[in-house]
Amino acid sequence: MASFPDARLRNRGKAGPSTASNIPANDLHDDHIVIDAHNASSIDKLLETDQASMAVVAVITALSFALRFYKINHPDQVVFDEVHFGKFASYYLMREYYFDVHPPLAKMLFGLAGWFVGYGGHFNFENIGDSYTENNVPYVGLRALPAILGSLTVPVVYAIMKEAGYSTIIAAFSACLILFDNAHVAQSRLILLDATLIFFMTLTIYSYIRFRKMRYLEFSPSWWGWLVATGLFMACTWASKVNGVLTVVTIGIAVCIDLWDILDHKKGHSLEYFWKHFYARAAALIAWPLCLYLFFFWVHFTILTNTGPGDVFMSPAFQETLIEIRYFDTVTLRHKDTKVFLHSHPDRYPMKYEDDRISSQGQQVTGYGHDDANNFWQVIPTKALPETGRGRIVRNDDVIQLLHVNTQTYLLTHDVASPTMPTNEEVTTWPKDDHSRHNDTLFHLRLADGHPGEPWMSKSGHFRLIHVPTKVALWTHPKQLPEWAFKQQEINGAKTITDKAAIWFIDNIIDADGNDFKNRTGATGSKEPKRMSFFKKFGELQILMLQHNAGLTASHPYASGPINWPFLISGISFWTQNDGQKQIYLIGNLIGWGACIIALSVFVGILVADLIARRRDFHPIPEPILNRLWNSAGFFLLVWAVHYLPFFLMGRQLFIHHYLPSHLASALVAGAVLSFVLSETVNYPISVLGPHTRQKPAMKADLGVKGVVIVAVTALVLFGMFAYVAPLTYGTPGLTGEEVNSKRLLSTWTLHFAAKESGEV
Repeated sequence: MASFPDARLRNRGKAGPSTASNIPANDLHDDHIVIDAHNASSIDKLLETDQASMAVVAVITALSFALRFYKINHPDQVVFDEVHFGKFASYYLMREYYFDVHPPLAKMLFGLAGWFVGYGGHFNFENIGDSYTENNVPYVGLRALPAILGSLTVPVVYAIMKEAGYSTIIAAFSACLILFDNAHVAQSRLILLDATLIFFMTLTIYSYIRFRKMRYLEFSPSWWGWLVATGLFMACTWASKVNGVLTVVTIGIAVCIDLWDILDHKKGHSLEYFWKHFYARAAALIAWPLCLYLFFFWVHFTILTNTGPGDVFMSPAFQETLIEIRYFDTVTLRHKDTKVFLHSHPDRYPMKYEDDRISSQGQQVTGYGHDDANNFWQVIPTKALPETGRGRIVRNDDVIQLLHVNTQTYLLTHDVASPTMPTNEEVTTWPKDDHSRHNDTLFHLRLADGHPGEPWMSKSGHFRLIHVPTKVALWTHPKQLPEWAFKQQEINGAKTITDKAAIWFIDNIIDADGNDFKNRTGATGSKEPKRMSFFKKFGELQILMLQHNAGLTASHPYASGPINWPFLISGISFWTQNDGQKQIYLIGNLIGWGACIIALSVFVGILVADLIARRRDFHPIPEPILNRLWNSAGFFLLVWAVHYLPFFLMGRQLFIHHYLPSHLASALVAGAVLSFVLSETVNYPISVLGPHTRQKPAMKADLGVKGVVIVAVTALVLFGMFAYVAPLTYGTPGLTGEEVNSKRLLSTWTLHFAAKESGEV
């Protein structure tokens, strides 16, 4: 690097104690060394104006939204882990308890987004490729949340670089590495957690830098504000995804280094001063985030009051805080796929159907889509029960009767053809006081994937009702009945009892066990579950989350090791469609990721070389520039390392998307290294001036025209690479086999629909 304009900076380390004897302790920070002002070039002066900076922010933000919202409605099918996180949003809207290894904040935000767009939680997100359009799911509203947060991450990256003292053009360079990255774009367009995690991570970094810049205004409202904001966003990062705890560790390490510096007796601070800083950070960065983290789980437990698929993971004490089914409970039964209630009313089937078939003229049993008193059924035992205790719980394989409360008739099916499907049996009811057809009112309760004796739970207890005499399953389909049944949905008995459309669940327990059976048709109430303290629930769930996260060791065709991630050795197939040969393949921008790897290597090389040189009393890098490298780029390197290296110690299933937080940090390092390479100066100082800080001449970074040209060309190359790989990012347009081969920039990328290689003999 060329010589620095002020030779006095090279000898700063050799100055005697008298050099700073008259400077207040706060003035001894490296950013406040006495230096000569440096005049930046005209183009740098123009770019550093507020108007130019705002223009750059407007452009990159608009491009970010455009790239992430482009064809966000494609595909209109479930993609990759949307099967999990879309389902969890449904559970919040249905208030069904579920279990997941990740904390709840990001998933609750998905539930909130679904509520805003009118989604009721009816879709199951069962399989990759299931249609949103056919099931009337407002999936674009759900995908819009991560798309918005992913789009806003780009200007936050720009702001981080600006606040860390880098020029507008360098900040734009780091932002472009994220703006035009295929992996970040793909991850931000789907119902996945990473966009939320990364957004809050960048806000944490930004807030901490703003806090550190207030160090000469310690304990001022602004100082406290940015410290508290750091704790807030750190808690949100932690609560969004389990590996968000790495952001907590990053800030913890930075704070420890900061406190260690304050403890240095050469700074002239008393122990009382040190402890004041310690307690402030403990309150804002430990107690405050922990309270927020607990609060998010409190909201999680408050919403999920009904039993759901997560019950089986929890202890019996926890499950009893939810709701299980006991004999003589009055319940509503709901079809798993179509979400209609099992319903009956006094109206009868007509004597003849349109095809001249004769009906039983029995009471109609239909599927009804709305809450209604005619949806109430009481679970009646067919065996002797104890007066109290767990013997009264309904269990898998029990034979039960279902009493329609309002008409006092039992559910029944028999060998009479159903109204619209002659191959299926008609479902009707029979008066409870007439025992002549007792056997026809008996149904086997078969829990889906249930083990013998497993309790029947509301919400989570997906079940089939198998008619004992005829062995048909209670079944329904979306076709409506004629006007005589008020165009409600047909319920019938299907011979294929394994059909997934024969699955039901208990939607609600209307009245609980304990009242006299004969008086159960009056006013109904709600069953109150047992109580368990929040901290017991929280502790039990945290242990299970850790255990199950560590237990995710099953093989996966697209799993990869951490050593592969920075080099984009392989990606993840998110979605494929044979019709049109379309696919979504998660992979980064090869140019951008390569630049980040080079920057990390160069940065570490610079620091190692400088340390070796200084051991020989040679100072090749001026102090202000070296301090900028250590204090800002070094912090970015810390973020990268803490979010990356721990994965080498994990035995669980890992994917390339786990590297995205580290990739963002490497983009910050890349900007810092580019600034070091292009300029002999830095923007200096950058901290906010305090009341006792001696003001000194400022220095401005000078990148000149070469900086603008290099960053502009790099941005165009990044966009070109992004556009070339875009069909794999957006899943459209479809590609021929030869086009797929051309997009496989590395032979290790496993793409679908590739053409077979042919060669001449």
